[in-house]
Amino acid sequence: MMIELAREDYYKALPLLDQVKINTMFAGVVLRQHIPGHVYVDTRENPRAFYVAHPYRMSLLFGDSGDDSFTHGLYDYITNQSAARQQMEWLQADPAGEWSGVIDSMLTSHNDSLENRGLSPEDLENKKIQRNTRVNFSFDRDTYLDAKRNFPRHEEPVVNLTKELFYAQSGSVVPRFFWRDAEHFAEKGVGYSLLSEGEVASSSFSAFLTASQLEIGIETADTHRGKGYATSVCSALIDYCLERNLEPVWACRLENKGSFNLAQKLGFRPSVTLPYYRLPV
Repeated sequence: MMIELAREDYYKALPLLDQVKINTMFAGVVLRQHIPGHVYVDTRENPRAFYVAHPYRMSLLFGDSGDDSFTHGLYDYITNQSAARQQMEWLQADPAGEWSGVIDSMLTSHNDSLENRGLSPEDLENKKIQRNTRVNFSFDRDTYLDAKRNFPRHEEPVVNLTKELFYAQSGSVVPRFFWRDAEHFAEKGVGYSLLSEGEVASSSFSAFLTASQLEIGIETADTHRGKGYATSVCSALIDYCLERNLEPVWACRLENKGSFNLAQKLGFRPSVTLPYYRLPV
């Protein structure tokens, strides 16, 4: 079974997390208790397998894959056998380990079992585990600075994303999903918003932030897409990083062509790809 780890023991996961060679910033903020989440392990005393769930429906699996009880609990969790999860979740696993092969086997078993339940095509698709691709990028400063000369210019102002604007951006990738509240963001975070006729049209913000790295979150309201606003607010945030010797970090689904293409426009280059599993409710 998967055992939930007490928060005072989250530190036990950090040495192994440091060995995972992909972008793990979302898991790090949970383990360092900057954001409340859930951590599941194979054993409380000396855990070797870890499942870290961020409240933004993202999770990371890493560590030893040899514990059968934990693996059985993992199957129940990702297939939601006991309806423990109330929302879908995006799972990635340490590509250096064996977990992706384990999950692929679970995916096949679960999805095949659904075929015989007489579900409608829509319900069948919703209940399947779906395998997507996660892309990590590396940032090329020179490429960005060269591209920046040709970025679009807008009359609309780009302003600091203050706590007064914290809840103003519409969409699914917005600050309130990554920070405890507006006060927390104002104290620890940073971001920029482009205003169009007084409305927040696009925002770029620190989804995760450490002493050396800043992972970029970006959202543009539906009615303002296709105008180059995302480029402007992301450029403002990248400039902030460069002025403070922070590494800008970008990651997204390969299937999210808007984010994938914007990253490359801003000087990011794909560096790592790995399976990214959509877990059903």
